[in-house]
Parts: sequence; structure tokens; C-alpha cells
Amino acid sequence: MADAERISWDHLKARQPSDVERDALQTQLVERAVAVNQHGWDEYRDVWSAGEVAGVAYLLGDAALLEELEEHEGSVLTRFAGDLYGFKGARKEIESGLVNTQAWFDAARKKLGKATT
Repeated sequence: MADAERISWDHLKARQPSDVERDALQTQLVERAVAVNQHGWDEYRDVWSAGEVAGVAYLLGDAALLEELEEHEGSVLTRFAGDLYGFKGARKEIESGLVNTQAWFDAARKKLGKATT
């Protein structure tokens, strides 16, 4: 194993998601929230990753599920900051208080409200 080449993560550190990718993630999150509203959690909890479940629960304001997952607002926002802004961008976003990530979730809630009316 000593001769094994080290894995470089530099390409991931430099990656910065585009507005199109952020919009697609938001659309997916809203669609999943709509599905949970229509069918409940049973069909999805074991299919989606823990982070995806936490994101949908946060979007829906499902405090009981977040508690069950041992998640809180800060952990969900921090996780999504990485998805939204990449490694370097997330560090700056976290330092700024996750303001843009909160705004992204607020916009998702507005879309969810329109989708459920």
C-alpha cells in the first residue's frame, strides 16, 4: 500500500456549482417536499440520503423528524451550503452566517407554497 498514489481532492475544492445547478437542486427539493406532503415519509425515508431527508424536513418545517435525525437548522444549512456553493464558497458562506443559503431555502418555500395551492 505504500506505493499507492494519494487521492487528490483538489478538483472538488475548486468546483463551484452554477446557478443552473442550484436551481435544479431547489426544484428537486421542492418536488420531494410536494411528494412527502402527498404521500407521507414512508415511501422516501429509506430511499433518499440522510442529507436529502433532512433538507426536505427542514423545507417542510418538520421539527419532529429533524430531531429524530439529530439535525438542526445549522447542520442542514451548512450541508446545503456545500451543495450550493462548493467547498471554498461554502466556507465563505458559513463565515457570513449562511445568509444566502437561508435565502435559497426561503425561495424554495415560496415555490413549495405555489406548488401546493
